[in-house]
Amino acid sequence: MMDFEKLGAFYLGKRFDVGADTLTDDLLLYDSKDLTTHAVIIGMTGSGKTGLGIGLLEEAAIDKTPVIAIDPKGDMGNIMLAFPDFAPERFLPWVNARQASDQGFTAEQFSVKQASLWKKGLSDWGQDGKRVARLKESADVAIYTPGSNAGLPVSVLQSFAAPSEELLDDIDAYRDRIESTATGILSLLQIDADPITSREHILLANILDRTWREGRGLDIASLINEIQNPPFERVGVMDLNSFFPSKDRFALAMRLNNLLAAPGFDAWLQGEPLNAASLFYSDTGKPRISVMSIAHLDDSQRMFFVCMLLNEIIAWMRAQPGTSSLRAILYMDEIMGYLPPTANPPSKKLFLTLLKQARAYGLGLVLATQNPVDLDYKGLSNTGTWFIGRLQTERDKARVMEGLEGAAKGGKFDKQAMERTLAGLGKRRFLLHNVHEDEAVVFGTRWVMSYLAGPMTRGQIKTLMAPLKSAAPAAAAPERRDAVDSNADAPVLPPEIRQYFGVSGGDNVTYYPRLVAAAELRYANARYGVDELRDTLFTVEFSDGSVTVDWDNAEKHTQNTDAFNTSGDDGAGYSECPSAAASAKNYAKWEKAFKRWVRENETIVLYRNKRYRLTSEPGESEGEFRVRLQGLANEKRDQAVSKLRKRYATKATTLENRLLRAIQTLDREKQQSTKKKLDTAVSFGTAILGSLLGRKRISSSTAGRMGTAIRSAGGASKEAGDVKRAGQTVKKVRGDLQQLEKALSDEIDALDAAFDAQEEELTEVTVRAKTTDVSVPLFGLAWIPYSDGGDKRLDISWNG
Repeated sequence: MMDFEKLGAFYLGKRFDVGADTLTDDLLLYDSKDLTTHAVIIGMTGSGKTGLGIGLLEEAAIDKTPVIAIDPKGDMGNIMLAFPDFAPERFLPWVNARQASDQGFTAEQFSVKQASLWKKGLSDWGQDGKRVARLKESADVAIYTPGSNAGLPVSVLQSFAAPSEELLDDIDAYRDRIESTATGILSLLQIDADPITSREHILLANILDRTWREGRGLDIASLINEIQNPPFERVGVMDLNSFFPSKDRFALAMRLNNLLAAPGFDAWLQGEPLNAASLFYSDTGKPRISVMSIAHLDDSQRMFFVCMLLNEIIAWMRAQPGTSSLRAILYMDEIMGYLPPTANPPSKKLFLTLLKQARAYGLGLVLATQNPVDLDYKGLSNTGTWFIGRLQTERDKARVMEGLEGAAKGGKFDKQAMERTLAGLGKRRFLLHNVHEDEAVVFGTRWVMSYLAGPMTRGQIKTLMAPLKSAAPAAAAPERRDAVDSNADAPVLPPEIRQYFGVSGGDNVTYYPRLVAAAELRYANARYGVDELRDTLFTVEFSDGSVTVDWDNAEKHTQNTDAFNTSGDDGAGYSECPSAAASAKNYAKWEKAFKRWVRENETIVLYRNKRYRLTSEPGESEGEFRVRLQGLANEKRDQAVSKLRKRYATKATTLENRLLRAIQTLDREKQQSTKKKLDTAVSFGTAILGSLLGRKRISSSTAGRMGTAIRSAGGASKEAGDVKRAGQTVKKVRGDLQQLEKALSDEIDALDAAFDAQEEELTEVTVRAKTTDVSVPLFGLAWIPYSDGGDKRLDISWNG
């Protein structure tokens, strides 16, 4: 097996020797933290761009890095087609029947071939079923289809909710949020609106600004009403009706209403709210790969959705603490039209904001395109990594060459050599230019673990996501009661009993009695930095048994004390009041019991991790804490790896210099040995020839030459020994380098490459309010309103 499972490193392929035109055994490992300076993947159709993108997402999943992938073509959903057992029946639903037929196979036969092909392909790249299983275990994967119920639906229109206080305080970000939201809404109506000159845009921007600053959110229905009756009378210095007459506003409202009433539009209102945190992580804090498939949408709907999603991601990003490690990835396949060089669609400003600011928050962008000329130059200049595949036109090559030459870090740029390299790129061959590395390299992409079935249809997505839909918890049904005979008047109770009447939101109201209690609790714990004040509201039904009130059966409400009136609705009916509830003396003991119960049960639970000495914050769920824990672990991992590399770099440099000197010495000794051997051969040969030519005796000159030859032979023997010793030195230094490399690898492995916040042990710390820090500002008999929907069943209609 190849050793590519490295801390914080993505296994993308192997280096390609351009001169020899062959793939080498050198692995191409890409540091994940380099993605914080973003990346762009460029390559024409057939270059292997999709395979590289999916391979990158697979590595992110294994590295516990969450991803939101915007998918305009339908290819990225293939990441769900990973089969650890390589069973042909798992491939069968996804094979291309026409491709099978063209090759003379049935679909069943073709699925067998594809399963075998994928198993062998992965094996050739050092991968197996265990790694595929690890991919599936490392992250949850889901396909979302806004405006459709084929995949998981997502309620995009809930994104008109008021932004956070942090965003409101950031003037530039808040202005961008208003502008892109207004433009996105108008794009749905196919209105090409300029933020400066369009009165439609100015009206919507002012409505959004006013309602958001008042802390109010909007949906389509309320926005229609706001357009007809804006919450202001002037726009700038002009009267509202002069700027935008009421009949014209009504026409705009009708256009929006027609969109709302259009068949199929209700799909935009279904599903979970568009929330970046839940798209990046599950409720338990497990990283997710959320594929946002928009292939089924038209251009205006795509632009609207992308703008809403980018707005949400920016808001999420700004709520995160800064980090130098990679926290999450935003991937977009086929960026063409969303970040163009000349036009200014609403998505452009949002993408540029992310490219400029996301690095500080550990959010990396990966943008893929067929043509580099379709990308704004400011966007390209803000990407630190370029993956360049086969290009289609000379114009594309010129644009890439211009960018590479401009990105050269003060060194020499061999333009001709680079042009030859780009011209020679074949399928699944990419030039990697990374500002964090000293030189560009060419590599071949590895075999992806996911089966590349091609763009997915809505039917295929529906099949894939059916198990997730069935596993999703059903929404809680509204509380209902059987209609009973009721009195027209409230029962007469002792004046000592405080009565509260729930604010009703329905007609034909009938009130049912409950015991209500509101508590204010102060939690203080200096050790864990807790100082919180919380308000809670509970109601409990009266029982007929020996225990009239059991607080363990109490229901906690989101309403507060403002959800009660001092009297009931006119004409309302009242259910019978239990006799125990009509006795004033019972309330004192019930309140005393409530104080004990609420102190014991309303606690703040903190999560503590001993390994990293980290404690959760009040209100932080276990899943949110594990996400933060994973981020801290990644930071510490990257810091530790960086320190190790620096420490070993000094040792490696010393050994490399020693190796260079040893090799130079070996070469010199070889040259000297060769020369000495030649001199000895000539001298000795001449002496031997002199005696072999028939001379009867050896002359003094011949004897001299013989002596010189004998001494030269001894010198040659010494030179041969020097060569041997120099060779041994070279061998030893090379061995020392290998040992150093192994020691570094062992130390990195010792940092625990398999760290998983999902498996990390947590201990719970319970913080309770002191008895003296519990107060009960509201306690008494509550009348909760129910309304008859016409089927003789009553639904709770308590507003608040």
